[in-house]
Amino acid sequence: MDYRIIHRTLYDYAEPVSVSHHAARLEPRAAEGQACSRFSIRIEPTPDITRTRTDYFGNRVCMFSIQALHQKLEVRAESVVTVSPRTPPVPALSPVWTEVQRRFRDPVSPEVVQPYEFCLDSPLLAARPSYAEYARQSFKEQTPLLVGARDLTRRIFREFVYDPRATEVATPLSEVWQKRRGVCQDFAHLGITCLRSLGLPARYVSGYLRTRPPEGKPRLVGADASHAWFSVYCPHNGWVDFDPTNDVLPGDEHVTVAVGRDFSDVSPLSGILTGGGEHRVRVSVDVEALT
Repeated sequence: MDYRIIHRTLYDYAEPVSVSHHAARLEPRAAEGQACSRFSIRIEPTPDITRTRTDYFGNRVCMFSIQALHQKLEVRAESVVTVSPRTPPVPALSPVWTEVQRRFRDPVSPEVVQPYEFCLDSPLLAARPSYAEYARQSFKEQTPLLVGARDLTRRIFREFVYDPRATEVATPLSEVWQKRRGVCQDFAHLGITCLRSLGLPARYVSGYLRTRPPEGKPRLVGADASHAWFSVYCPHNGWVDFDPTNDVLPGDEHVTVAVGRDFSDVSPLSGILTGGGEHRVRVSVDVEALT
């Protein structure tokens, strides 16, 4: 499946900004079953300095600085991505989760050193006994790892309510846990923290999801949004994705942009600035299927 994705972010500042420095993670990753054939980014006002690099987690990052007075910032990224159907692993054939857990106890064997860092606490997420207790309802003693992760995904979908008014980007996971409400970022964070609380490696995935209009209704341009889900590391299979917001295993309708320990590693647009005062931000995303 081929997709054209347009992601537009517009900042309006109450006061002039004299200098700003930003990082944009908007370019889809090159990954198994996914290839980005075209990517462009347009920034207004035109930056004085622009650099593109690959970060620690393998994500493409556009770094730019604007050193002239401005009260608006617009970033428009356009991508053309091909996502191929993938045969998901058979959950029942994955190793028992306690065997995987043992691999990630100190001392860690060389073949799992890289995913081991995703067992640890990260800037926004910390393991807790309460999260481990919640996860153990899905991970009984002899449960295969991917069977447990699939059940955890289903339980989050059933027991937590999707409510875009319940949380903001900075809402801590503890509040989501208490309210039992949130959005895709929150549900991905919850799944990751539950898995890490059991000593299992899990990471955050940001990207896009193809959405379909109601039958008989036109597709609304710009009405889509960024999406998030999580991955768990399974020996012999590598990283396996789970989407608790929709209770599915991501396939050819999910487009991966970036991966990290939590949202703080993959924010689509972040930065620091001098001046500006209060600001308003508007984001629109359009995911169009080309084939």
